[in-house]
Amino acid sequence: MRGRTMNLYDLMMKRRSVRVFKSKEIPESIIEQLLDVANQAPSGGNIQPLSIILVRNPEEREKLAELSGGQPWVAKAPLTMIFCLDFYRIKKWAELCQADFRGERALNHFLIAYADLMVAAQNVVILAESLGLGSVYIGSIQHEIDATRDFFEIPQYVLPMMLLSIGYPKSIPQSIPKLKREVIVHHEKYHPPEEDQIRKAFDEKYGAIDQNIEKYLERAFVEALEADKLDMSRYVDRVKKEMKRLDIQNNAQFLFKVRYPTKVMVRMNQRIKKSLKNAGFDIL
Repeated sequence: MRGRTMNLYDLMMKRRSVRVFKSKEIPESIIEQLLDVANQAPSGGNIQPLSIILVRNPEEREKLAELSGGQPWVAKAPLTMIFCLDFYRIKKWAELCQADFRGERALNHFLIAYADLMVAAQNVVILAESLGLGSVYIGSIQHEIDATRDFFEIPQYVLPMMLLSIGYPKSIPQSIPKLKREVIVHHEKYHPPEEDQIRKAFDEKYGAIDQNIEKYLERAFVEALEADKLDMSRYVDRVKKEMKRLDIQNNAQFLFKVRYPTKVMVRMNQRIKKSLKNAGFDIL
């Protein structure tokens, strides 16, 4: 048992997001196993407010790539799963049984359901990894909830919340920096870190701004687009020019001015709230 545990530990520690996939199809028997572990995942109250849409048709994959913000690896992956928060099935069952379920109006139900969804998705990720498959989470589908619901004929009380693109990796990406374990672990109570501890933790994680940005661009975009060395150099140069224009001095500024601009993220609130309302949710 100890050997098996250590093997699982190593597998989980080595797991990377994969964005470059072979064209090889995933056998149906393996897809069924992936779905089995998703279905077997822990769920609050064992209610299972989850539905998964399998997307394999090339035309649907192309549309899904467009809906997820133009991420080409979604189109190239042989399989993408749309993880949906599903209260439709539960509401219908409750109605049939003369029970009153209003999860679409209860923030607590919603938060637990979203946690259930992510636990199920992570079950799939780990099993896929053990079977020689790679995967990448795509959260930007939340920016296009309405269009995604329309295209995939998703009914009221169901929200597409996360994509998981899966396939056989062409190559294993380089490792990515993480905070040290002791930075995120607190014993018995939360202990707010001092400013110098915070600065040190993130400096150790990211290193020098130029070095980190180049590694990030290569991993997240250049490798995924399968660009050659010349294209990669040009791409990195363009981004660095944009960083200079925005006067990016450190990794935090890169994250919150370039990757996830604060104004854009805040503006997205209204769009997501509207999408929730359109799907019958009234929790905010």
